Amino acid sequence: MFSLIGTIIVGFVVGLIARAVKPGDDKLGWVMTIVLGIAGALVAGYLGRALGWYNEGEPAGWIASVVGAVILLVIYGMVRRRA
Repeated sequence: MFSLIGTIIVGFVVGLIARAVKPGDDKLGWVMTIVLGIAGALVAGYLGRALGWYNEGEPAGWIASVVGAVILLVIYGMVRRRA
């Protein structure tokens, strides 16, 4: 139970930082900000393991999570512009 709450809080903080770092108006609500942060951490962990920066089962760091979330925001912006 506490792990889920911790994941949501960390996802929210990472999502907020990513939205503050990336310029522009992303128009995401707080739920999508949490999802963005969690997905950013997952992307960072996957890329970090693929590049050999993290071992299996090792979580991504804060900075890598924010970078992963910013990457997702850029992709989201490109998809939204085309639609």
